[in-house]
Amino acid sequence: MGYKRQFIFAIMGMLAVAIGTAGTAQLIKPVLDDVFVAKDATMLEVIPFLLIAVFTLKGVGQYIQTYYMSYIGLDVVRKLRNNLVSHLTYQDMQFFQTIHTGEILSRITNDITRIQNVVTTMIPNFIRESFTIIALTGYVIYESPKLAFYFLIIMPLALYPLSLLAKKMKRYSKLSQESTSDMTSRLGEIFSNIEVIKANSSQKLESSKFKRENQNVFKYLLKQVKVNALTSPIMEILGSVAIGLVIYIGGMEVIEGRMSVGAFFAFATALFMLYTPIKKISKLYNQAQDAIVANERMFELLNHQATILSGEIELNEPIEHLSVLKSSLKYGNKVALNRVSVGVDRGETIALVGDSGAGKSSFVNLLVRFYDPSEGEIVINDKYNIKDLTLTSLHKRVAYVTQRIYIFNDTIAQNIAYGQEFDEERINEALKKAYALEFVEKLEDGIHTMLSENGDNLSGGQRQRVALARAIYKEPDILILDEATSALDNKSEALIQKALEELKPNMITITVAHRLSTIENSDAILVFKEGEIICRGQHEDLIDRCKEYQKLAKVLV
Repeated sequence: MGYKRQFIFAIMGMLAVAIGTAGTAQLIKPVLDDVFVAKDATMLEVIPFLLIAVFTLKGVGQYIQTYYMSYIGLDVVRKLRNNLVSHLTYQDMQFFQTIHTGEILSRITNDITRIQNVVTTMIPNFIRESFTIIALTGYVIYESPKLAFYFLIIMPLALYPLSLLAKKMKRYSKLSQESTSDMTSRLGEIFSNIEVIKANSSQKLESSKFKRENQNVFKYLLKQVKVNALTSPIMEILGSVAIGLVIYIGGMEVIEGRMSVGAFFAFATALFMLYTPIKKISKLYNQAQDAIVANERMFELLNHQATILSGEIELNEPIEHLSVLKSSLKYGNKVALNRVSVGVDRGETIALVGDSGAGKSSFVNLLVRFYDPSEGEIVINDKYNIKDLTLTSLHKRVAYVTQRIYIFNDTIAQNIAYGQEFDEERINEALKKAYALEFVEKLEDGIHTMLSENGDNLSGGQRQRVALARAIYKEPDILILDEATSALDNKSEALIQKALEELKPNMITITVAHRLSTIENSDAILVFKEGEIICRGQHEDLIDRCKEYQKLAKVLV
């Protein structure tokens, strides 16, 4: 882990606290026997300095321990969070479709915060209190083995009820963390869909749903408090029995002259001091159950492995030909594509049309390797199976623009150059080709204008043109437009089509169509139905001989 130096310092701090605590108890004996009973003036002058030294040792030790253990804990959590986020970004698309975003956010924030509390607070407190217990136990045994025996046989009796409480605590912790994830998911859903909620005046409905999730969080957190609160009374009762027994037997020892008053009070002080760290450790053990559950939930994510793995071959040549060979795709038991075959060369444009759920997006998902074919293969340049290529080298040559536009909370320039080397001249050129430069130049900061979350300070058409500019900036070999111009007016779309026509010779263009105007000039149109390509050809041919296309053409206006 690389924290050897910090850990050594922290342990030294903990030892200083333990020694200082035991030293405090030891000072009681000379104060009573030498100062108050023997009236030793020399000892009276020495005791205050010893007292200051002991408490200084404890204070400095506490500071050193807190700082270095906090450093270790915070840094461990920082690395853990980095690793978790990095690990999750490599998961399959199917993973993100089966787990709610709010659930992931809850695990990365709430669960890791619980783990952070363990590393920064619980573990150092446990070690420090353990050292204190060892030091004080050694002292009470040294002072009076007979009295120490009575205390040390009673306290272990507390372990049984405490272990039962710990089991309950773990169960409630799991329910609490699951309910917190559900609540976070509900929150994410509310604010992601706020436009729909407001448009339907369904605030009360969503508030009532949230109240139910919030009530569950409250219920399980309260159960945790209830269980945790029982720890202290159990320790108090058992501790009072032990201490009462020690006072009675110790008092008899003093009365019968076998023990001095100072020795007894020093022993009693150490015993009272010993009770505190034991009680703290029992509470820490209970609270640790919360972190154990959080750790299990976090490692569920870390142990989840992607199935779409990067190949080993770097694609270092332009994509001249793309072949989809008898490829099928299943989502669970549902067949999304059934033995589809397509071939396309650089400079060609193909359009995909069909009803919703016909298989168009599934076809596109295979090309960017969001999914791998259940059977069949996809081959590039008649020699590379797409699975054998590194994902990085493949994605460098493929630009994918969807109907849902993704905008990052960054400048327009950084959004366009996203994932690529930054070149301001190329950015302006890409904006020009996407017919976005005109509106960008009118903004106060131009291409350096900061975009808000989801690009809400731009119109829908402007966001789509920024997304197109990002794709053009990439200078791809394959450009996929999944209804990417749906938010544009007819004039803007005509300009984009003109720009794409100019770029056509340099790439393979695949368009999922929403308007007839975007596909009429395609080299080939593929008509999808129920996961199969039932017709293929150019517009003039299909309008005459393909009934499904004739039906779609009436909608694609």
